[in-house]
Amino acid sequence: MKKTIDIPDGVTVEKQDGSILVKGPKGELKKSVRGVKLDIGEKTVTVTSITERRKDKAMSGTWGAHINNMITGVTVGWEARLKMVYSHFPVKFNVDGTRIVIQNFMGERNERVTRIKGDVKVEARKDDIIVTGINKEEVGQTAANIELICKVKGYDRRVFQDGCHLVQKCHPIEEKDSDKSERKEGGGKE
Repeated sequence: MKKTIDIPDGVTVEKQDGSILVKGPKGELKKSVRGVKLDIGEKTVTVTSITERRKDKAMSGTWGAHINNMITGVTVGWEARLKMVYSHFPVKFNVDGTRIVIQNFMGERNERVTRIKGDVKVEARKDDIIVTGINKEEVGQTAANIELICKVKGYDRRVFQDGCHLVQKCHPIEEKDSDKSERKEGGGKE
């Protein structure tokens, strides 16, 4: 089975010692590839299964998706959004280097801490948390770690809905035209 992925302008794909290296305007990503055969051309990458076994055919589709995600990451990047919900106790959310620190969650005295995975940026705007980066797996895992440390245990979820909830899964970053127009219109009062 073959899976063909188009390479956009400004992106280079190289094969190095059993790994694939994808370079683009946002950075570069490297991943070791096994179980499939890669043919890199000028504008396409072809992923072919080694044998006709069902699992090997499935691997060609999986690696095709991984390479496509890497290309998307180095061109536009990935983003996940979370929302901090609290009604009983005000929560403080801080990014401290490579750590995320959540204080006063459910009135607890202890801090809840998790690590930022890889080269991912975490930004807090009021109660919204935005996780961005070029590696889809690292962005998704960081968002999942934030959601996991804010999991409420021992309380009725119908009453205590406090926590940090994933609002938008990992998706390519796109600057919306409506955001640009809102910034221009809301600039000043006349």
